[in-house]
Amino acid sequence: MSHTIRQHGEFKMPGGKLVQVDFRIAKHRLVDVEVSGDFFLYPEEALEAITSSLEGSPVDLDRVARTALIAEAIPDGVEWLGSSPEALATAVERAVADNG
Repeated sequence: MSHTIRQHGEFKMPGGKLVQVDFRIAKHRLVDVEVSGDFFLYPEEALEAITSSLEGSPVDLDRVARTALIAEAIPDGVEWLGSSPEALATAVERAVADNG
């Protein structure tokens, strides 16, 4: 099994909250994804759907495509206060960029 480095990215929306993402890259895909931050999500279980939307996704998705992928995974009626699918996609983009 190849050694992969844990990637970390974060983004704070203007006037919003911090969203963070950690993952590894394996075979050009995001794996072992963890999403955290000081945003508010109700119900909290929606975080599983958001995280699952990123798990296994191609590392080279652009921000628009990744934002859509995240947004489509959020169940109806979920409140995500202080952050957004685009903010999370930006955090992923930053983590990938730090990969060098």
